[in-house]
Amino acid sequence: MEKGKISALQMAILLYPAVIATAILSMPGFTAQSAGRDMWISPILASFAGFLAIYLAVSLHNMHRGKTIIQISEAVVGKIPGKVIGFLIIVFYLDTTGTIVRGYSEFIVTSFLFKTPQVVVISSMVFICALCIYGGLEVMARAGQLLFPIFVLPIIFSSFFLAPDLQPKNMLPILENGWLPVIKGAIPPIGWFSEFFIIAFLLPYLSNAKKGMKYGLIAVLGVMVSLVIVHLLVLFMLGDSTANKIYPLMNVGRYASVAGFFENMEAVIMAVWIAGAFVKTSVFYYICALGIAQWLNLSDYRPIVWPLGILLVQFSFWGVHSTMEIGRYDFLTFPYSSAFTQLCLPLLLLVIAIVLKKKKKKSAS
Repeated sequence: MEKGKISALQMAILLYPAVIATAILSMPGFTAQSAGRDMWISPILASFAGFLAIYLAVSLHNMHRGKTIIQISEAVVGKIPGKVIGFLIIVFYLDTTGTIVRGYSEFIVTSFLFKTPQVVVISSMVFICALCIYGGLEVMARAGQLLFPIFVLPIIFSSFFLAPDLQPKNMLPILENGWLPVIKGAIPPIGWFSEFFIIAFLLPYLSNAKKGMKYGLIAVLGVMVSLVIVHLLVLFMLGDSTANKIYPLMNVGRYASVAGFFENMEAVIMAVWIAGAFVKTSVFYYICALGIAQWLNLSDYRPIVWPLGILLVQFSFWGVHSTMEIGRYDFLTFPYSSAFTQLCLPLLLLVIAIVLKKKKKKSAS
């Protein structure tokens, strides 16, 4: 179905923005609501969900090489139960992709293109992503490589631009209220870190699958470090008011100034957001197309790319209706649905696969 091959490094480059793109803007506000000044510790705790997701995906793939999670489900629990599990996974990714596109459009329309209809912003992004994934996994991986510096470098440079205005004392005292608020603050990021399970759709197409675990863990570590840095930047600039912001990083960007020349870096943040949103939407769009094609036993996923694009536009309007609803969904619903679909279901499949493998060994002996 997918003739292209990518390297483990290209996979890691795809995973990094596919997880962090929608997290850097809103996650600091979510964690601050529960963890307060200790918000920067919450991504560290939540990253264990990412490491677990990588472990589950790689373990399942090692037991059923060359298959994605949709195919593995049928191989482990049988055709009918496997179809049910595959259907749940596909519906989750369809809903998630629609929410990603809607969140992107909400940010663009409310921050920059005030009079542009949302359907235009959403349709244009879906159209560009459809062109990308229609070219195959290799095209998507090269696009991710091309946009990776645009996504990463501005975050690094903004740290230097903001350095004169940072107030490290805002993080003190550390763990004033103990670990419970930090643990509560780690619940929303778990939803994002669980998304690393998308590696289960990419492992069959690696040129060297043995490096999949290594580069997957590196991607998780990179996202964790980046989110800690972003949380510290926001905390040092905004302090306790972080919890009241919808896009805290956007507010921080307005403070950046270097010698009166680099000022008001909202445009830079928008560029980072668009680059990351494009890669993330493309990856999830590709997973939906590939997963549906495998669930329906089609020979190619490309014929359903364009009809699926229309469906994703509809999903973006069905799921949530405003920026506030997206915030409530990301804070109250997404962490649990994401953990269930991308951690609990794969863990159940792995346990069943291990038990069946032991039974086969006993019967053979």
